[in-house]
Order: sequence, then C-alpha cells, then structure tokens
Amino acid sequence: MGCFSGNSFLSLTWQVTGFAKISGNLWETSVVMVDEAHERTLHTDILFGLIKDVARFRPELKVLVASATLDTARFSTFFDDAPVFRIPGRRFPVDIFYTKAPEADYLEACVVSVLQIHVTQPPGDILVFLTGQEEIEAACEMLQDRCRRLGSKIRELLVLPIYANLPSDMQARIFQPTPPGARKVVVATNIAETSLTIEGIIYVLDPGFCKQKSYNPRTGMESLTVTPCSKASANQRAGRAGRVAAGKCFRLYTAWAYQHELEETTVPEIQRTSLGNVVLLLKSLGIHDLMHFDFLDPPPYETLLLALEQLYALGALNHLGELTTSGRKMAELPVDPMLSKMILASEKYSCSEEILTVAAMLSVNNSIFYRPKDKVVHADNARVNFFLPGGDHLVLLNVYTQWAESGYSSQWCYENFVQFRSMRRARDVREQLEGLLERVEVGLSSCQGDYIRVRKAITAGYFYHTARLTRSGYRTVKQQQTVFIHPNSSLFEQQPRWLLYHELVLTTKEFMRQVLEIESSWLLEVAPHYYKAKELEDPHAKKMPKKIGKTREELG
Repeated sequence: MGCFSGNSFLSLTWQVTGFAKISGNLWETSVVMVDEAHERTLHTDILFGLIKDVARFRPELKVLVASATLDTARFSTFFDDAPVFRIPGRRFPVDIFYTKAPEADYLEACVVSVLQIHVTQPPGDILVFLTGQEEIEAACEMLQDRCRRLGSKIRELLVLPIYANLPSDMQARIFQPTPPGARKVVVATNIAETSLTIEGIIYVLDPGFCKQKSYNPRTGMESLTVTPCSKASANQRAGRAGRVAAGKCFRLYTAWAYQHELEETTVPEIQRTSLGNVVLLLKSLGIHDLMHFDFLDPPPYETLLLALEQLYALGALNHLGELTTSGRKMAELPVDPMLSKMILASEKYSCSEEILTVAAMLSVNNSIFYRPKDKVVHADNARVNFFLPGGDHLVLLNVYTQWAESGYSSQWCYENFVQFRSMRRARDVREQLEGLLERVEVGLSSCQGDYIRVRKAITAGYFYHTARLTRSGYRTVKQQQTVFIHPNSSLFEQQPRWLLYHELVLTTKEFMRQVLEIESSWLLEVAPHYYKAKELEDPHAKKMPKKIGKTREELG
C-alpha cells in the first residue's frame, strides 16, 4: 500500500494478519488510490477502515494514499507501518508574510491589503480566502466601492466572487483571461484550496478562518461556525500562489498564532457529523461491532449511540441491533436513513413519484433559489409565487414540477431566480433514485394532487424531527428544545401548531430548515412505537373542571 505527503506518495504491502467478512468490489480490485487524503471526509475515513481490513486479507492488493499535506507518520502507523514515498513538488517558491499584530477586523484588513497589493506589487492576480457567501459579497462590494472612488488613480481591478450558490455562468468568469493592463482579484471560499486551480494567481490573502460544520448529538443540531483553519489548510492556501510563477502569501495573522494557535490538521468530518448513514452502511456490510471498528479517528461514542437509536426508531434495526428487512432496503438507497424511510413509506400512501422529487430536491441542500443583491425584491416575489399551503417540502415539489413542465428550461430558471445547476443535479438524483425503486420493491405511483398523502409519507420518515407551538414559541417534542422557523420558510408568518423539519441548524438562532405542517394524529399513525398519545396532548388546552361551589350555610 502507498502514501504520499507534501507531494509525497506512500506505498504499502500487507501481510495476512487477519480476516474481514466484507463483500464488494474491494475483493476484485488490484489497485486502490485515495487522493487528497488530508481532507478526511466522512467517506474516506470509512474507506480507510474497510481497505485496511481487506488489504490484510489480500497481500497482493496495492493501496496508494496521496496528499500534499499528509501526516505521513500517522497514516503509515495506521496502515501497519507502510513505507512512505516523498515526491518533490513542481510548484514555484512562495514567500510567506505575517502581520506584526492580530487584526481586529479581518474583512476590512482583506480589502485594504488587496488595494495595497494592487497599487504596490508587480502584475499578477490575487486570490482571497473568506468563509462564506455573506462575507464574500460584503468584501466585493467594499472593493468595488473603493475602486470607484479612486477612479483613474489606479489600474482596473476586476472583482470576481466564487462560492457554491453562485450561478454557473458567474462562476465561470473567474477562469477567463485577465485583460491586458488590469488585475483580477478572486474572492473565494475554501473551495479554491484544492477543488479548482485558477490560472494567473500570484498573490494569496489568507485571513486564517474557515466555516466548519459541527454536530451536537444531544440536540441533533448542526452548526456552521467560523473557526481558525488548520496549518494543513493554511499551507494548501499558500501553495495556490506558486502554481504558475513565484508567488507571495500574505497571512493576516501573526507567525506566533500560526505556530501556537492553529491545529495541525482539520478535525475529521467523522467526529463532527451525524452517523446514521455510516452505521447503516457498516451494518449492511456485515460489520456489527461498531465500537471496535478500526477507525483512523474514532467518532464520539454518544454520536454512534444516537445513530443506533434513530435507526431502531426508523425500523432499520431490531432490538438485537441487527438489520431488518426494511433496514436492508434502506441501505440500498444512497441517501440519509430518514429520506430512505420516507421513500419506502411512499408506497403505502401511493405517492412515490412526488416523494422521489421531494427527496431529490432536499438532497441538493439549500441552493435552489438565487437572490442577487441588485434584484432582491424580484427574487423574493418569484420565490413567494411558488408557495403552497402545507410547507416547504411542497414548495420544492412545486418548483420541480413547474420546471419539468417548462421542458427543463434554463431560461425558466433564470426568469424565476432558480439555480439551473441545482435543478439539473436534483433531476440526476431523482433519476438515480427512480432506478433503485425496483431493487427496494417500491412501485411508481402518483397522489394526483392529494398532498395530504405526501405529507404523511414525509412524516413517516421524519417523525424524529417534530416541534409544536407553545406559549413561549416552538419546542421540539422529545427534547423540549426551543427552536425557530427559518425566515426563508413559506410558513414563517403562519405558525402552525405542529411542524416537522428537515434539519436543525444553529446560525444566529436554532433554526428549523425546510418545515412542513403536520397533524399530531399522524405521528401516532406512522410511529406508534415512538410516540404516546399522552405526550402529544396540548397541556394548555385543558380547562379547570366545572364544579358548583358550596354555600356559606353548607360550609357552616
């Protein structure tokens, strides 16, 4: 097997020291290569554990683990002291500069630094790393405003943003050649660290922050927080400046902060995400002892327990922790367990066509609608036109249905401020799921506009995620946690008594995203094992008993 670090490669050969009862293509493949291993995504971490077991049983299997910033000693030890190969990189030298003191406002510091580089440094494009869409839009606005005020005193500066929710045609502008006499500044999220290479970048500005998703198993809430990036990420960012010529990286933090405050590597995704899908996958592969599975970095014990509890509640596991027939079908669908349960339930309610669409739209996250700053009112009006009574899931269904009726038109998407790329991806996901329906023995059927059936099928998958309206606002049914409807929701101003939500996300508040109005009786219908009638009663609806008071004479 092999591993690479700092443009290095690591090759490992295994001895037969154990046996793993794992079926699949790993038993037939002769060479496996995993690139960008330092990113430590959920799936690569699971793959490492599976490969390690298979390779021990198959000494002829060659495994190559490659990365420019890999902790080779750690990986080599994990893979039974595999040899490490270092391959010299081809990038140009990069000079790294630090600030003398910490920056109070890194966004302002980025804007000032870009203009200083533009005025004082030789030709070459600039790449700025920021944490998300809001910051990028704010920085672009500030740069364009200051360039307008400086007028002809400075050369032309093209300000180009790049983030996931940006339409494809606007994203493509960053790859266009810079006009003669001008300079291009690309303001990007950490997508530009490894996922894409932009020609002409000579200068990199690194504020030292990124957005990182974390998961709280006690509340079931995900949060996207701005945190300091790791040294590995900082080195990746610096490397962007040395792709076409000798470059410079300006780090907007001190050298002391780099040495003492930044972590060596990013926290692996497996330690900060929900594990329902992972547990279902491993169970379907015949791996039942999850606590002793050979993870490179084991996930939190509490997160594993919650995943097992959820799968039991969904009917995927029995009381012995073994996969049920329903669980095996759920494992066939490459989506979240709650989504797969919803798809299986759609057969009972004869609405699998609509549920497939809802599942596909939910799987492309929250990137359906585009809201350009110069057309906010038009974009909001277009969004409201899609609203249907019942909730956000039906809105997504309505968007897809209208797009399909338009002949999957890109012009229709442009006119309605809908992301064509996201819709195309949703169509691809839907087609894949439709192809898997036969394998899980679910026939295609339509509810013919009876959305009660669609809402019941969604409830069958997401009964775990419910909230009800109390005098103090919304609270989750089981955890009694205070939550809020997201302002972008179609139900934001309506406040129905009972809600189901797709996910809980902590930003400025604990927001429920993609909410659906339900009735409490549906919870007893779809999950009588999880809910009892008593806990679904409204405690404020009870009235004091009417009794006739005694007279003064009777009281004596």
